[in-house]
Amino acid sequence: MTQRKESPFRTSEKIRRVAWGIVQSTLFGMSFHNWYGFRRLLLRAFGASIAATARIRRSVRIEIPWNFSIGSDSSVGDRAILYCLGPVSIGERVTISQGAHLCAGTHDYRDPSMALRRSTIVIDDDAWIAADAFVGPDVVVGAGVILGARAVALRNLDAWTIYIGNPAVAVKPRPRL
Repeated sequence: MTQRKESPFRTSEKIRRVAWGIVQSTLFGMSFHNWYGFRRLLLRAFGASIAATARIRRSVRIEIPWNFSIGSDSSVGDRAILYCLGPVSIGERVTISQGAHLCAGTHDYRDPSMALRRSTIVIDDDAWIAADAFVGPDVVVGAGVILGARAVALRNLDAWTIYIGNPAVAVKPRPRL
């Protein structure tokens, strides 16, 4: 007989996640494309820290919004996935392009039970995570970084550098803004 695994989520968090799922699939997801203020209001109601000038598209999928923060003049494009099992922090003037995936959760492969690990992701100011790029758990994307389309960042990325590929490799410096 296998032993029942205990959930890493408290009952109150499960209830909040269900409530957010309902709001996200209705009010958030069906809002007009340019109703950024309305979506900021909904996210704040669920504990997210959202700057007044941040822009989140209606098709963005956000898991656990109370672990999410985003700075001024930053935007998250259509169909991006923000998997905020742990804290995900996006700085100012950051662009998260369409289809990008920020994944702040993983499993401990050394543990036979594959225990859930809630990790962090930090995207510093002036960075650009291009279309369909992936940022993994425990990654810090330095200021001014460009992570190219479909690139995969599994380690910290140095500031003011352009990265491409899987795994992401530095190809050249980015001129400072």
